Amino acid sequence: MTGEKVRWGILGPGGIASTFAADLPLVEGAELAAVGSRNLASAEAFAERYGFARAHGSYADLAADDGVDVVYVATPHAFHLEAAMLCIAAGKAVLVEKPITLDLPSAARIVEAARERGVFLMEAMWMRCNPAIRKIAELVAGGAIGDVSAVHADFGLQGPFEASHRLRDPKLGGGALLDLGVYPIHLAHLILGTPASAQAWSHLTPERVDENTGVLLGYESGAVAALTCSINGASRNAASITGTAGRIDLPVGFFVPRSFTLTRPDRAPETFEFPFEGSGYQFEAAEVQRALLAGELESPIVSHTTTLEVMALLDALRDQAGVVYE
Repeated sequence: MTGEKVRWGILGPGGIASTFAADLPLVEGAELAAVGSRNLASAEAFAERYGFARAHGSYADLAADDGVDVVYVATPHAFHLEAAMLCIAAGKAVLVEKPITLDLPSAARIVEAARERGVFLMEAMWMRCNPAIRKIAELVAGGAIGDVSAVHADFGLQGPFEASHRLRDPKLGGGALLDLGVYPIHLAHLILGTPASAQAWSHLTPERVDENTGVLLGYESGAVAALTCSINGASRNAASITGTAGRIDLPVGFFVPRSFTLTRPDRAPETFEFPFEGSGYQFEAAEVQRALLAGELESPIVSHTTTLEVMALLDALRDQAGVVYE
């Protein structure tokens, strides 16, 4: 890193990378350094569109670029492991798009490699870095709604998706749970931690990935989390956190909120507003930069432990649903 600048590389210039790259200029000190793709023309087009200084025609060349401090891995889930390990071996800090991998053993491999190499690693669970979400966590921890009794959240996309779409392709880690269900599950984990009991039911596509999944989590405290995700219908995509002394309601698009409402007995509802530019990816990028400049190897907001605990839960739920990846 040079002074207060952090030089970013993008690995895999697809759709999610485009959204992330568009938000990067909103982060003070972010330098758009390089793009890597398996196709040089794609890398060059992406670099020109978003203002990156260099383009590479392979992931290895990006990982070897001495002018890059941190690489954002934005490939489909199934390719995260290989790409992240390549960058870690080259000594690069890494922000890996969620879910970090397809299963717990591969996620643990990435975490172990980063720790052994002494480089920063974070899963790109951008929802946890959102200012409204961070304020909610602060309020809950401070007892604003008493003891939490329930978390409800849903995330559904309007289908149908063609059989060739990545959301239905088991070779790409398709299915609702890993792509969409991670948000309700991360919200429950943020508020309640690791459950004592986890149950899932799914309806599978002909390709044997889940298209409609319901999850019920139970906690030693007596709290429950009721969560759904689907790729065959647009649900409300909202969430609520209920406690013995109040409730917090997150609006449509709960995973990237700009506001939320706190309701408590005998008081007028309070609405908290958090307006921001862009799509909301700048907050995770800012957290990565903060950690790097502080010399930290992981973020307390999306810690390695958090990533591994959630992946273990996803594995258990996917096993119950009957979804198996090669």
